[in-house]
Amino acid sequence: MTRSPITLSTADTIATATLTVPTRGHGFFDITGEVKDFLRDSGGATGAIDLFIRHTSASLTIQENADPDVRADLLTALERLAPENAGWLHDTEGADDMPAHIKTMLTATGLRIPVIDGKLALGTWQGIYLIEHRAQPHRRDIVMQFCGSVSR
Repeated sequence: MTRSPITLSTADTIATATLTVPTRGHGFFDITGEVKDFLRDSGGATGAIDLFIRHTSASLTIQENADPDVRADLLTALERLAPENAGWLHDTEGADDMPAHIKTMLTATGLRIPVIDGKLALGTWQGIYLIEHRAQPHRRDIVMQFCGSVSR
């Protein structure tokens, strides 16, 4: 095992913005570019970006961005774990509502991504995605916050 040298910096900046993403129904929506734009616009150099989705029927994930079959298989897996019309008590907003809540619980409403030298510390094949768990289109709000030091 090896470890890189430790980098020290003073966190003197908090930058916040809200990203609104229109979805088209079930699926993965790549927001990596928008998060990179936010980081660039905030001037972030070293620190972390926190992402938080303000919804209980959509979620966030970091996943492979190269092969779209991975995302299709993940949607299939989530559907198998929380199918529609499985006798859920909560169905006020439709048959897909309770399964959407379960899928959100199984994934994440928040992510933290390190920022090193002004770049997201994502792996080569990683992308940041909003996952829409509802069948109908929605507008989803994601709070983006950079905490750390900025380029001077």
